Amino acid sequence: MKVRKLFQTKKAGHTGTLDPEVEGVLPICIGKATKIVEYLTEKSKSYDAEVTLGISTTTEDQTGDIITKKPVATTISEAMIDDVLEKLTGNISQIPPMYSAVKVNGKKLYEYARAGIEIERPERTVTIHELKRTSDINQNDSKVSFRFRVHCSKGTYVRTLAVTIGEMLGYPAHMSHLVRTASGDFTLDECVTFEEIIEKIETGVKDDLLLPIERALNHLPKWVISDTLAKKVENGAVLEIPEQFRNLGESDRVVIYSKEGLCMAIYQLHPSKPGLLKPAKVLAGNS
Repeated sequence: MKVRKLFQTKKAGHTGTLDPEVEGVLPICIGKATKIVEYLTEKSKSYDAEVTLGISTTTEDQTGDIITKKPVATTISEAMIDDVLEKLTGNISQIPPMYSAVKVNGKKLYEYARAGIEIERPERTVTIHELKRTSDINQNDSKVSFRFRVHCSKGTYVRTLAVTIGEMLGYPAHMSHLVRTASGDFTLDECVTFEEIIEKIETGVKDDLLLPIERALNHLPKWVISDTLAKKVENGAVLEIPEQFRNLGESDRVVIYSKEGLCMAIYQLHPSKPGLLKPAKVLAGNS
């Protein structure tokens, strides 16, 4: 809503929920770029996080009410932690926390949680591409904390990962800090705050904040077409599959560019006509 008002546009969409108290990378699509939100949402994410052992909370992070306390009376070594992080690398199962935006029966889980209702949540498989400890171990007041870096697939709850780390070390735990450092190819050093956005708009240089759609789709296969085909693409026509894309899968997408480098459309295999591609999203024109 803030971005829509600041850029005076009817369309704006985010590409992956961040909890209110979490900072970090959140690409916003504006105007016709809202058509590609789903392709950004499916990208992997990276985070810098901290886990604290000895206390579990209702929300699995530092904002929740304390559920359990168990003083960390033993020594937690670096080797013990690193072994747990290695075991959690790869495909793992997670149950989304009650305080999350996952919908069950058309209602967000946090709405049930705020009403004091706990319901069964669907288990999901997520991928932890990298999980590394990034700090020394801090042990005081019967608690232990350390930082870690995680690169993971969409849908991963780092809060839940922190709880799992604690469980595997034998203690209740919660996530005590989190920053999203990357969303797909977009990184923290490219980000701006709302204050910086307002300052740019007031000085008349808001275009400096905008990145081309092409940048957001550079992870997908690219097909540069002729002017003749460009006219067909603008009208949403089906196209014959060129030789270089004969091995496309059903879930694969191809980004079509004009000779001038303009992103015109995203195409996919036609579900009922072998040898043809159909438009998934048409970006050329004024739509």
